[in-house]
Amino acid sequence: MVDPGAAAPARKAPLEHYQPPKGVADELLRRDGTLRPAWKPMIDHLAGRDPGQVAQDFARGELYLQDAGVYYRQYTGDESALRDWPLSHIPVIIGETEWRDLAAGIEQRAELLERTMADLYGSADLVKRGLLPPQLIARNPEWLNPMVGVKPRSGHYLHFLAFEIGRSPDGSWLVLGDRTQAPSGSGFALENRMATLRVFHELYPEANVQRLAGFFRNFRDRLTQLRGTEQGQVAILTPGQHTDTYFEHAYIARYLGFLLLESEDLVTVDGRLMVRTISGLEPVSVLWRRLDSRFADPLELDETSALGTPGMVSALRSGSVTMLNCLGSGVLEARALMAFLPRISEALLGERLKLPNIATWWCGQAKERAYVRDNLERMMIGPALSTDLPFDYDSTTALGGRFRDNARGPVLDWLEKNGGNLVGQEAVTLSTTPAMIDGKLVPRPMLVRVFAARTRDGWTVMPGGYARIGRNGDPTALAMQSGGSVADVWVVGDRPVAPDTLSGQQPGPFVRRMPGRLPARAADNLFWLGRYVERADFTARTLRAYHLRLEDHGGTPMPVFDQLGRFLEGRGLYLSQPMPDLFLTLLENARGCASKVRDRFSDDGWYALDELETAARALSGAVEPGDATGRALSQLLRKLAGFAGLVNDNMFRFSGWRFMSMGRALERGVQISDLLAVFSAKGAPQGSLDAALEIGDSVMTHRRRYSVETNRNTVVDLLALDPENPRSVIYQAGVLLDQQAKLPRRNKTSQLSTVGRRILRFHTDLSVASPEDLDSAALAKVADDLQAVSDAIHNEYMG
Repeated sequence: MVDPGAAAPARKAPLEHYQPPKGVADELLRRDGTLRPAWKPMIDHLAGRDPGQVAQDFARGELYLQDAGVYYRQYTGDESALRDWPLSHIPVIIGETEWRDLAAGIEQRAELLERTMADLYGSADLVKRGLLPPQLIARNPEWLNPMVGVKPRSGHYLHFLAFEIGRSPDGSWLVLGDRTQAPSGSGFALENRMATLRVFHELYPEANVQRLAGFFRNFRDRLTQLRGTEQGQVAILTPGQHTDTYFEHAYIARYLGFLLLESEDLVTVDGRLMVRTISGLEPVSVLWRRLDSRFADPLELDETSALGTPGMVSALRSGSVTMLNCLGSGVLEARALMAFLPRISEALLGERLKLPNIATWWCGQAKERAYVRDNLERMMIGPALSTDLPFDYDSTTALGGRFRDNARGPVLDWLEKNGGNLVGQEAVTLSTTPAMIDGKLVPRPMLVRVFAARTRDGWTVMPGGYARIGRNGDPTALAMQSGGSVADVWVVGDRPVAPDTLSGQQPGPFVRRMPGRLPARAADNLFWLGRYVERADFTARTLRAYHLRLEDHGGTPMPVFDQLGRFLEGRGLYLSQPMPDLFLTLLENARGCASKVRDRFSDDGWYALDELETAARALSGAVEPGDATGRALSQLLRKLAGFAGLVNDNMFRFSGWRFMSMGRALERGVQISDLLAVFSAKGAPQGSLDAALEIGDSVMTHRRRYSVETNRNTVVDLLALDPENPRSVIYQAGVLLDQQAKLPRRNKTSQLSTVGRRILRFHTDLSVASPEDLDSAALAKVADDLQAVSDAIHNEYMG
């Protein structure tokens, strides 16, 4: 926070130190050094704020990203880690008139790629007419022969595309790359916008920035229309949480209201693609694929794939599902194809490309090989078909790979023998855009990713996108994996822009829509999230009881203290560590389950769980046994209670919440039963019953509930048989009975299911039991019965 009594730092003109490199186009300044008109409101805004205010503005954006849990996965060798989203706070600003021309070029290119895809997997006229060399297609690993002749149900092969574009030194825009396989980034563009809106909360409403919601609304409505008469599910297919863009998959699924599925959620039945839900198999009509084509079906494509669904290709052949983009569309991303697009555009569209490519040559032709040989030093060379290059090759640059200086001789030899395996591109110097570094605006290289979606009215382009910003002026470090950052892209006009939302103006009467079907995998993860959180809670309470007694009694022999130690170590909680590894693993497992259902989990709940695990790991290495560990565990228990409160108060009472509640209830019943079986056993050491009440969080209730001194019957009655005690076993049975009854019925009859009968029998047995009936053996059986209920739930709903 800025001290209001401190003298305000002297304001400096934002452009005082801004100096783009010579011979490079800049987004802020024109070639004559004057300010581009679209940037004037931003520069005026920055000029009116002192450094402290700017720092506070930026902090708001960072706090939003942190609270929303936005991250990316960074890979280092064989390992990966989650990293904070690297926002460059100053957006890239493009005028509406210039953007309109860009959008027209993108729409044309999208249609050109659609027609090229249709030809490659249809009549193959482009190859027959000599407009494409056959080896360029046939030897491309993304060319999928099983998809030849498979007509898309929607009538279109491509529905959502992304393009990398950059401004050349002369100020014109070029296409640097086409993303047709499973384009990522649209969700991150939304999150960039949300964060930047907070940074510039005063400027944004007056800046005439084109909104993004309409683009996504039109695309969502189109996908809904594509369901056809079957009205099956619309889903997004993700490779899973370990992919670097999983956050985006979950975010988009939640934003658009679609199912987020992994391949294991799907099965093909009689040529139809079905999703496993808690209600049984449901048809999938539209599948937005976010994994590479060759992994989609181990039966017909890559047999080693663990990510695919057997029979996916047969479902596409039968026309039962619309996939976007169609399998095999990755062939359009080959850099070599760009060399032929100008001629293909004239052949298929009768038009020249409105938005040219970066200059590209496929080195399989003598003329192109000679050009590359003569201009090697100023070219970037990328492997189009072969990655087995027998020379020194640096593939880390932003626009492809670059041959290192000592590779000239081997390159020329390879080129003469294998030119058709290489594609050459003219090295281009990217334009720069302002970034705020150490309180000053400085130019940084950038490129922009833009998005095109097919709607009912044809192709439409997102009015913005996101920009990748180079690190320290290094154009080869644009990727986040290389230390680059990202920025929002504002398309601004001269007239005010009306607010827009995803819902828009809905005609017709009000309709309350209920949540869609819950996939079985999501139910399983929510169920185990509840179990892991409750198991962690019980473990923390037991560890705290141990360490508080360790502090109180020191080295004095104390039988109940020894029993607590044996009880913990019998569960794998080794007391050589104040906070055993297994306790931390429970929190990690809970977070792992939540991460697999990010599309169904609130940001607040996720953040609370993430903060809990982070705090536990920080405390585990910083506390000594005894009172310090006891107090640390109390702190973690309060965080656990905060998480439980968030979930209980804020989560919609849909089937997912019921499974999580059932998981917590079942686990609490198991843990309390195990606790009582040991600490209320005949011959248990003095103090055992008090320890059980403490761990069961029922000390105060026991004092108010019973007028007699603590004895075995009062403790077992309160912790096992009292239906008003939320910690008792019978209370958990009541939760299970109530929540299971509200789940969808698979058998479509009024009869109780196997799970329902088992829970009812369990609840009835406890209802008629007395404390004397529940000796250690009976309590152990109670725990076993609850585990059997868990197995029955899995078999009924997740199997």
